[in-house]
Amino acid sequence: MKTNEREPSAITYSAYTIVEVVVAVFVLAIMLIALYGGFSAGFAVVQVSRENLRATQILVQKMETVRLLNWRQILDTNKFLTPTFSDWYDPLGTNTHSAGIFYQGFISTNGPPGLPASYANNMRSITVTVFWTNYSHKPRTNVIVRSRQMQTYVARYGMQNYMQ
Repeated sequence: MKTNEREPSAITYSAYTIVEVVVAVFVLAIMLIALYGGFSAGFAVVQVSRENLRATQILVQKMETVRLLNWRQILDTNKFLTPTFSDWYDPLGTNTHSAGIFYQGFISTNGPPGLPASYANNMRSITVTVFWTNYSHKPRTNVIVRSRQMQTYVARYGMQNYMQ
C-alpha cells in the first residue's frame, strides 16, 4: 500500500461553524425586520390615502351643494351654506358616527378681491376647507393636523348674462 492514499474506512465530518450560524441568523433577522417594516409602511400609506380620499369626497360634496344653490341661498350662509360642518369616516362602520376619523370643515363666502365696484356685489368666492388629525380616538403627543381646500367662484347671473 502506498503511503499517500487514505484508508477507505476513514470518514471525515464537516459542519457549520458558530460564526457562520451567527451571520446567517443576523442576515435572516435583518430581512424579517425589513419585511415587517415594509408591511407597516404600506399599511400607513393606504391609511393616509383613505383619509385624503375621504377629505376630497367631503369637499366635492360641499361644492356640489354650492352648484345647486341659487344666489339668495348662497348669500344666506346661516341657513343653506353653514360656515362650519363636521363629518366622520370609519371604514368599518360609517353609519355609527362614534369612531373613526373626525373631519372638521369651514366654508367661507367672500367677495373676491380686485373686482370693479360695479361687479363686486355680483360675485362670490367660496372656499371649503377640511381639517383632520392622524389619530381618531385618544389624544396623542404626536398629532399631525392635515387639511385640504377647494375654491370656486360663483356669479350672480352665471357665466353668461342673458337677462335683460
